[in-house]
Amino acid sequence: MAFKAAERGAISPFIVMDVMRDAARRQAEGGDVIHLEVGQPSGQAPARVREAAACALADQPLGYTLAMGTEALRARISRHYAETYGAQVPPERICVTTGSSAGFLLSFLAAFEPGDRVAVAAPGYPAYRNILKALNIECVNIPVGPTSRWQLSADALSKVEGRLDGAVVASPSNPTGSMLDAREVAALGAWCEGRGIRLISDEIYHGITFGARAATLAGAGAGAGAGAGAGAGAGAGAAPHAVVVNSFSKYYAMTGWRLGWMVLPDDLARSVECLQQNLFISPPTLSQLAAEVVFDCGEELDARVAAYRANRDILLNELPGAGFSRMAPSDGAFYLYADVSELTNDSRDFCRRMLAETGVAATPGIDFDPFEGGRSLRFSYAGSAADMAEAAKRLKAWTR
Repeated sequence: MAFKAAERGAISPFIVMDVMRDAARRQAEGGDVIHLEVGQPSGQAPARVREAAACALADQPLGYTLAMGTEALRARISRHYAETYGAQVPPERICVTTGSSAGFLLSFLAAFEPGDRVAVAAPGYPAYRNILKALNIECVNIPVGPTSRWQLSADALSKVEGRLDGAVVASPSNPTGSMLDAREVAALGAWCEGRGIRLISDEIYHGITFGARAATLAGAGAGAGAGAGAGAGAGAGAAPHAVVVNSFSKYYAMTGWRLGWMVLPDDLARSVECLQQNLFISPPTLSQLAAEVVFDCGEELDARVAAYRANRDILLNELPGAGFSRMAPSDGAFYLYADVSELTNDSRDFCRRMLAETGVAATPGIDFDPFEGGRSLRFSYAGSAADMAEAAKRLKAWTR
């Protein structure tokens, strides 16, 4: 007897997870691996976070919280926007989520209907495309590259044939690390707002930047307050219908705690709350209690960002000697996106051979760009400086 299986599950794999699997198998067989594939901070969460979790385990019942998250954490996130960006974000417009992954699912479900058309950058984070496909929402891939500094723009969106119902922008971006400046963020938000296009702003790498601070679209829906952040492009009034998604996994180094948040426009807040109630009930309680203190760990977290910058510089200096000479501008996050067209046009096979022959794991560009990604790959430099130097040494010997 044949049983029906839904087509929504017939989506592309998240290839980096396959690379992680292959790397784990190599290690289990006694081989060594230098992990430049996985996009997560190395080491533990900040010390104060771990201490708060230990106290909560000892003293708190850890039952369900409100569907939108604890009042205390939402208030602390609201304060973060005021302190960091000068943006006024009321706690009632904040939804704490089970990682940013749940935030994307909730935002797509609340904002779009099956058959809607949503623009994403190519290369871009593959889960955007795959979640949209699973929800029967058409993903409109917009090629980006050196001439656009690897980012979406209002000009690129204006050239799309047919209607657009939404767009996803990421600054800093995965996989390129490129950023939009404050003026570009505001312009893109205003352009989408003026055309009824729902903008989803992926801000999960905020905090990990190596020049100007990343600009946020949060604060637009309730009138951003005055201050340096708002004046620098916090999004005041530019896009009151935009959705912002952020995470505790990257700058805050709480990857496995599975916690993120959304800043919602007024017209989606109740829809997201109902979806959250039914899909997830509430975010992880222990993680929420621990995350309240992470905003006070800036000194420890900024030291990590300094280490990422040093790692980036090692790879930028050394990888050209291995044939990786053309890379996207890594303004933030912890990635280098390299053009490998002079070495291969099959990045997936190239990464398999590289892991097998050198022990260096990286992610093939085909994960991020289904069209041109065969000629690129992504290196994550979130590990140690020693790993960066050793990886570069091995790759230079391998490609010669």
